[in-house]
Amino acid sequence: MTKAQNPKQYDLEDRTLAFARAVREFVKSLKPTTANIEDGKQLVRASGSVGANYIEANEALGKKDFLMRIRICKKESKESRYWLRLVDTCDDRKLDARREDLIQEATELMNIFGSIIRKSE
Repeated sequence: MTKAQNPKQYDLEDRTLAFARAVREFVKSLKPTTANIEDGKQLVRASGSVGANYIEANEALGKKDFLMRIRICKKESKESRYWLRLVDTCDDRKLDARREDLIQEATELMNIFGSIIRKSE
């Protein structure tokens, strides 16, 4: 399927990429405590996995493979939200606001993937 045939799938690819990049920028700005380093690694992995699995879903071998990949996208979005809640911003208002924006985006991505699952089953 080309970009012209279904531009929305590519918009979501861009959106998941932007989410992963924004998470990386956020993690770079955190105080490097032992907990933030470890939690940040998990957060970076989960946020990047959302987009990577969405790309895999777009290249799925069949409906079952597609649904499995989309379910993984939803799971990784939820996991990203968990790690975002766990990292310590040291009560920095700017970081807290950025974290809330990222939590909102993770939640929206979860909802989008949940909708795709429901419509595809």
